[in-house]
Amino acid sequence: MTRIIAGKARGARLDVPGSGTRPTSDRVRESLFGTLESADAIIGARVLDLYAGSGALGLEALSRGAAAVDLVERGRPAAAIVRRNAAIVAKAGAPSTARVHEVAVRSFLQRAIGPYDLVFSDPPYDLDDDAISGDLRVLAPLLSADALVIVERARRSSPPDFEAAGLRLLREKGYGDTTLWWGEPHGADQAGPDASV
Repeated sequence: MTRIIAGKARGARLDVPGSGTRPTSDRVRESLFGTLESADAIIGARVLDLYAGSGALGLEALSRGAAAVDLVERGRPAAAIVRRNAAIVAKAGAPSTARVHEVAVRSFLQRAIGPYDLVFSDPPYDLDDDAISGDLRVLAPLLSADALVIVERARRSSPPDFEAAGLRLLREKGYGDTTLWWGEPHGADQAGPDASV
């Protein structure tokens, strides 16, 4: 079972797809969002949740004060669960500004209109490096100047190639078998999350 950890929808229970997704653990989400709040990166942010799965990352951001979230999930059963979870979070008191897009990530990015301030990308662990790099290249022009991009992958995976997308690696943090890589546009304010935290 997954819950919203904090904010207006705190404690709201979220459904999780039965197969084909890998929900981000509560421990990882708590650490991630603690760092994002310390960096003042959530309040009023326009958020993009790629490979949304249950939608827990984007909806957590919405509960904590993000202005809006686009949740992208290609799988029809999972997208239906994301819609249900968005309704649960709205009913629990978070703004009802979550939009669910049942489409492939690359297709969405090719027609999306930015800018986005905060992006979560939690692709399947078996998605290859070239596909992830391609996503980042298409995503980069959609980012605001001080945007943060967080990519979640298996610890054994190669780091995302932020440089090839015109971004830079800001931070890397491991949690058991999971690693989060943080990227930002070149020229972004250097006062973001401390890379050593």
